[in-house]
Parts: sequence; C-alpha cells; structure tokens
Amino acid sequence: MRFIATVSALFVRRPDIIVATSPQFFCGWAGVFASRLRRTPFLLEIRDIWPESIQAVGAMQSGRIVRLLEWLELKMYAAARHIVTVGEGYRQRLLEKGVQSKDVTVVMNGVDPDLFSPREPDLKLKADLGLTGKFICSYVGTIGMACGLNVVLECAERLKKEGNEEIAFLLVGDGAVREELENEARHRSLDNVIFTGQEDKTMIPAILSITDASLVHLRKTDFFRTVMPSKIFETAGMGRPIINGVEGFAAQFIEDAGCGICIESENATELLSAVKYMSEHSQEADAMGQAGYRYVTKYFNRNELAREYARVLEDVLATG
Repeated sequence: MRFIATVSALFVRRPDIIVATSPQFFCGWAGVFASRLRRTPFLLEIRDIWPESIQAVGAMQSGRIVRLLEWLELKMYAAARHIVTVGEGYRQRLLEKGVQSKDVTVVMNGVDPDLFSPREPDLKLKADLGLTGKFICSYVGTIGMACGLNVVLECAERLKKEGNEEIAFLLVGDGAVREELENEARHRSLDNVIFTGQEDKTMIPAILSITDASLVHLRKTDFFRTVMPSKIFETAGMGRPIINGVEGFAAQFIEDAGCGICIESENATELLSAVKYMSEHSQEADAMGQAGYRYVTKYFNRNELAREYARVLEDVLATG
C-alpha cells in the first residue's frame, strides 16, 4: 500500500504540499518519496513514535532491525519541512532525538462536537448487550499489546468473588490480544466482561451513551507517559467520567479537567476501587463527566484545531 501511494502521487495533479502520518512507520516514508518525486514540501504528522512504541510493548527487541528503523526514523524527520505532533510528550521526545524546536508544532487531538455530545442512553443497545440494570465500565479502542487489559479480567474476577453483580465491563474493539483475552474470560467464567469485537465508528457515540465510566488504559511503561489517548476527548465530549490508567500527560489532563479518577496502570486493586466508587457515587461521577465536557468543548474543539492545523500548512507553504 505504501508503494502504491508513492506511485499514485505521480499520476495526480501536482499538490501544493504532501502530508503523511506515522504510524504506520512506512506511511511517513511514502510521503518522503512522494515529495521528492513531485518536488513538493513535505509535512510529517507524528501520532506515535516508531520504533520506540513497538519496543515498549515487547513486540521487538533491540538489535540490527531496530537500529535500522531508528536510522530511518531520523532520516524521515530530517526530510520533513515541518512536523506536526499530537501532544507535548511526543514533541519532547522529538527534541530529544535532535529535531529542532522551530520545526515542530503541537496540534492536539480534539472532539468532533457534531459526533460526540451528551445524549440520552441508547436503552435498546443496552438491552441487546444484556446489560440492562448494570453499571457499565467500557473500554473502547484497539485491544492490542499496549492496552494491558488483563487488569480488567482480574478486576472482574474479584467482583464475581465478592458477589457483585451490578458492575460489568464492556470491551469494544479488536486487536492482537482480543481473542486471547476473550478466551481467558470464558475460561474464568467471567460473564461480567462483554466483548463486542470491532464496531463501526458511527456506533461509538451510542456505546458511550450507555457507559457509566469509560476506562482509558495502557501498560505501565515510561514511554506511555508521553501518550495522550484520543479516546479521552471522545469520552469527555460525551460527558462521561473517565477511569484513567495512563500516567504522565494523560493523567495531568484528567486532573486539570476534573473529569475522572486516575489509577496506577495495571493495578487491579485501584481499578476495582475506582469503578466501585463511581458506581456508588453516581452524582459525583456525573459531575466529573460534565466537567470533562466543559473542558474539551472549550479547549479542544476539533473545528478550532483544524483551523490551527490549516495555519501550520499555510506557514509551511509560505516558507517554501
């Protein structure tokens, strides 16, 4: 696909600027090649730092391949006229890798107010999932090696042993470890953990509408302290409270917005405490959700952020 994207650039009208995003890593390189072939300014968008992120989840160990990817990574940064990244944590990592401060702009993710806004719960969906009358803690996103969702199974098992039938976990999405987690939940007879598999994005607002607490979680590694998961903005845009298991910049956001409870990553005891607290203090949980909604609509409206991004593109063209 990256090869096709590069070749296709030869057969379209010459663009004013080429924008490529990473991940995936080689999408960025498709942008490099296309910009050289068309002699067009190249803007690189960084939404994840490779290969560092794949090392963080243990998918690849240090060695010749990683060193080659790191070399290609630096060459890709050098080829870009400008870099846009989605968080201050990523910007700091880029500076540590030798990118000049003047060559990096942060344009955060945000919420699309036309798609994500507070609404009445979709009771039919709740009934279809067999969750009527339950307090639902939802995780919505990629169920991959980075998510660390074994903590959900541990928490759900403790709830079962306590005889707590009021709380259920809803895991929405697919990924490298989804089948493994689902099999393990079945092996443990955890009927309080529901897996939906991949859902169309148009379904996400309805899913969040029946969510009483939204779980944002990644494995406990230093690298993930730089990450700002986009699901935070969508959840806050729906006015739902967040249980956050991502340290660093994400935790600071939750604290600044007052929109949830932060827990230690991969700590089932703290997750259990947080989900039980929200289930027992619904008014306070609702207030957290309302605070998050006010915060993201004021500071992270995607329409405003799109205009900011457009100004960056205009500046790159002006200096071309």
